[in-house]
Amino acid sequence: MNDYGVLTAPDTLRLERILPGPIERVWQYLTNSDKRATWLAAGNVEQQVGGKVDHTFRNSQLSPENDIPPPKYSDCAGDVSMLGKVTACEPLRLLSYIWNAGSDAESEVSFELEQQQDRVKLIVTHRRLNNAAERLSVAGGWHTHLNILRDILQGKTPQGFWRVHTQLEKDYAERLAG
Repeated sequence: MNDYGVLTAPDTLRLERILPGPIERVWQYLTNSDKRATWLAAGNVEQQVGGKVDHTFRNSQLSPENDIPPPKYSDCAGDVSMLGKVTACEPLRLLSYIWNAGSDAESEVSFELEQQQDRVKLIVTHRRLNNAAERLSVAGGWHTHLNILRDILQGKTPQGFWRVHTQLEKDYAERLAG
């Protein structure tokens, strides 16, 4: 399976990962703040339509590496907050929410889970990515975060977020150029 995300529409990015199950465990890594903080962001996700989403990203702390953001992302060196609102929630199957609610960069992300024997297929779809720079950043970001999730679920130590993200953003600049 190719880990790279693809544009399914000009403003929509889709990524897939096959993760160790069971599906209940993967769902916890999407919905439980302490577990989500290990690969994406801490904070509450109210599991009901209209529920509040509150994320605090600490990307430099997602691996044991001393990993500081490149100058382009210097504003992401500490805690970065993101608010949203749940648009769909079907436990163990689907979680969708508005990303960056109320900002100029408001978009929507969906997580879909499918059981595949002892593994789980996770599909992340991020919609309403309306400019090229945002698509590149989001593609590199999700790719890196999902690799970290897979590493954690497999009992591996993840690589530094910013080091990996910087390379992936360059890869996506070529891949998404067309």
